[in-house]
Amino acid sequence: METTKKTFPVLKMTCASCAAHIENTLKNQSGVVNASVNFATTNATIEFGSETNAEELRKAVQNAGYDIITDENESDPDQLEKLRNARFKELKKKTLWAVILSLPIVAIGMVFMDMPYANYIMWALSTPVLFWFGKDFFINAFKQARHGSANMDTLVALSTGVAYLFSVFNTLLPHFWHERGLHAHVYFEAAAVIIAFISIGKLLEEKAKGNTSSAIKKLMGLQPKTVTIIQKDGIEIQMPIEKVNKGDIILVKPGEKIAVDGVVINGTSYIDESMLSGEPIAVLKEKGTKVFAGTINQKGSFQFEAEKVGSETMLSQIIKMVQDAQGSKAPVQKLVDKIAGIFVPIVIGIALLSFAVWLIFGGENAFTQALLALVTVLVIACPCALGLATPTAIMVGMGKGAENGILIKDAESLELSKKINAVVLDKTGTITEGKPQLTDIVWLNEDDSHANVLISLEKQSEHPLAEAVVNHYNNIQAVAVSHFESVTGKGAKAVIDGQTYLAGNTKLLNENNITINNHLSTKAAEYSTQAKTVIWFANEKEALAVIAISDKIKATSKDAVLNLQKQGIEVYMLTGDNEATAKAISDEVGIKHHKAEVLPHQKEEFVKQLQAEGKIVAMVGDGINDSAALARADVSIAMGKGSDIAMDVAKMTIISSDLNKIPIAIKLSKQTVATIRQNLFWAFIYNIIGIPIAAGLLYPINGFLLNPMIAGAAMALSSVSVVTNSLRLKWKKL
Repeated sequence: METTKKTFPVLKMTCASCAAHIENTLKNQSGVVNASVNFATTNATIEFGSETNAEELRKAVQNAGYDIITDENESDPDQLEKLRNARFKELKKKTLWAVILSLPIVAIGMVFMDMPYANYIMWALSTPVLFWFGKDFFINAFKQARHGSANMDTLVALSTGVAYLFSVFNTLLPHFWHERGLHAHVYFEAAAVIIAFISIGKLLEEKAKGNTSSAIKKLMGLQPKTVTIIQKDGIEIQMPIEKVNKGDIILVKPGEKIAVDGVVINGTSYIDESMLSGEPIAVLKEKGTKVFAGTINQKGSFQFEAEKVGSETMLSQIIKMVQDAQGSKAPVQKLVDKIAGIFVPIVIGIALLSFAVWLIFGGENAFTQALLALVTVLVIACPCALGLATPTAIMVGMGKGAENGILIKDAESLELSKKINAVVLDKTGTITEGKPQLTDIVWLNEDDSHANVLISLEKQSEHPLAEAVVNHYNNIQAVAVSHFESVTGKGAKAVIDGQTYLAGNTKLLNENNITINNHLSTKAAEYSTQAKTVIWFANEKEALAVIAISDKIKATSKDAVLNLQKQGIEVYMLTGDNEATAKAISDEVGIKHHKAEVLPHQKEEFVKQLQAEGKIVAMVGDGINDSAALARADVSIAMGKGSDIAMDVAKMTIISSDLNKIPIAIKLSKQTVATIRQNLFWAFIYNIIGIPIAAGLLYPINGFLLNPMIAGAAMALSSVSVVTNSLRLKWKKL
């Protein structure tokens, strides 16, 4: 079945229980394969088949009392930002007024309770706090009740509503209690302050959630809004970035940001690519070199042809990866969501049980104490802290990774990275620069008359080693090639002028029973000991030349391997290259385990073998030939300057292709998981301790009863503390 996977912004969510409820609603819709709703990012990621559509899904969510934005124009990031800002301003205004009106209520209720008409003044002031500035709690609770569910708003509405109605009754009919020898207490201050505190908590929560997505905003800010297009008649026109098409010629002036990905066709300049690579040194760009959206032009001026526009640009892909990653759920979050989903009904059950116990065993003030216990339990319970514990930490971790040039596609990889104990490295483009150069070539009997045949054959190949040969002989004219065949992991063969020629490794020659001259064989062995890759060129009968190609080891590779080994991680190197070259490279960078002449499917088998031994394996590669192994690994890491396929398959991408970023990614994972555990610990401990105290567990021991107003403050602070702890991740060193 063909499915579509889309992410939609969700509106009207107030807590983690809402996210769980919407998720279940979506999963129960016909045609929905999977759905994930993230409370922290306020996004729903839905995978659905052709038998349903986005509009039907929206109706289902609306019927559940919430809303999602399915219109692509409305879900534009700028539109959403305006919506969120408007919501934040509205929440800020309501919170401010709730606090202003609550202060005199607290003053009267706590200090001036004997003043004339005290109860009536508190009643007058608390009514707008509850039913105007706090009306959303009651509206949302009613919507939930209509659909047979409950959430955080249910707890707030029940607790404040019961406290308010009880106080109104006591204000209007105080003699009911006086006749029974009891004082008619009112709890207007508790009801008002609960609304005020929870509103403050929501305001801080909203602000913090905005801060956690700052990495995305920074990335989006890298893209200019307009570009200068050069038309066919040479006239320059300003155009919005949305209207740029592939093939358009774009002029970039000094100091301007590059709008889309493309190739320079005229002029030269140096470009600051630090947002992509993390390297501060500007990169020279001249005719034929690629430029990327979001990078900044320095002093020169140049023209380039647009190759990738809109969502295809590398910057857009990075933004999408970060968004997807921040919206994905860590395995631990799935358990938390289940708890949040059943949390509210359990709390209501405990509150009713507390009410019943106090009513039976509460003595002369049984009803009042029972009512207070009911209100306090409903107020103190906080599923929000549970719901925010994981996603806020994940969001900050993802953002921090992006800032350090590490793009993480999903929360699972971020959580799992801390457990990595085996790293498998590809050689070319991962440990080495991936820019091979021909260093030596020895022809049979010093006869290089077949050089044009060699070039013609290698020009057909897409292998970087073939490119090195072509670049070396760039002044020789190629000849016509027929029946070209690429032999995976071994080389290539083709027919030229009616004769078959081969270019590749020793395996290819052996398979075709090619004779190798002793002098060429000696030279091949010599090059291999020098960590050079050997390529053979042969006709149908004998080897005509041996070619040595060298790929420089990256300056940071040795340090990266040492850092990984210091962390107790075993490092392996796999390469399709020969044994001698593989050994020389692994010795130079300090890798103890290596395998040479490995084919793509063997790389995957090797990863599988390590996993069978119980290892958590990270595979690091940059080519299409690494994609199967990357897909198999527990954590897959692609080099940012490698192939698109490798980056698509991998769950992490190192933009700068610097292996030193891998130990940093592992450290980031450890920090993020530690933050998640701290958040969950405090969220669980808070509820485990708070709810029994609110129910009156300490009363038989020391006579302590928790004031509902203090319970409201504690509930609000629990959410804020979790989000604040997640934001601490930002300032930790990597």
